[in-house]
Amino acid sequence: MFDMMEYHKTLRDHKVTLVYTGPLWAEGIGGVATTLKKRLEYDNLPLETSQEVFSVFVEQMNNMLMYSKESELFTAPDDLHSAAPKGTFILGTLGKAYYIHTGNIMKNDSAELIKNRIDHLNTLDKKELRKFFKEQTRLEDDNPDSKGAGLGFIEIARRISSKIEYDFKPYEDGYTFFTMYVTIGGGAE
Repeated sequence: MFDMMEYHKTLRDHKVTLVYTGPLWAEGIGGVATTLKKRLEYDNLPLETSQEVFSVFVEQMNNMLMYSKESELFTAPDDLHSAAPKGTFILGTLGKAYYIHTGNIMKNDSAELIKNRIDHLNTLDKKELRKFFKEQTRLEDDNPDSKGAGLGFIEIARRISSKIEYDFKPYEDGYTFFTMYVTIGGGAE
C-alpha cells in the first residue's frame, strides 16, 4: 500500500485541483466536465480563460478517448464485452494560470507524426495558428490511426498561453507513453 499522506502532499505541492486516471467513456467524460466547470466557477475566472481551459480539457480528453491504445475490458450485465480506452488527466494552478497534463499509451508509429505536428505548431503565433486551422479544415488527416480531422492539437495551441510541452517514453514493444503539458491563462509562475 502507498502512503496516502505523501500522495496528498505531492498533489498539494503541485497545486493539483483535479485528477482523473482510468477508463474513458464519452458519457463518463461528462461527469469530469461537470466537476471542472464547478471548479472554474469557484475560481471566479474571466469568462475567456474559463472557456479556454474547458476547451483544452475537451480536446485532450477526446484525444485520449480516440487514440489511447491501452484499454480496460468490461463485461456488461447482458454478457456483452466492451473495452474502454485509458488515460490520465491532471489540472492544476500556477499562479493565475492553469496547467493541464495528460498521458496515454499510443503506437510507436504515431509518435513521430505527433512530435512533428506539435513541433510545427510551436513555431506558429496565434494569427498563424488561425490561418493554419482554416487550411487544415480543408485537408485530410495524414495519420492512419486518426479518427478525426487532425485539428485537436491546433485547437489546443490556439487556446493556450504557452508552447505545447510533450514527452514520449518507450512503454512496451510497439508502444509509447505520450504526455502533454500546457498552460492556460495569464501570470504563470
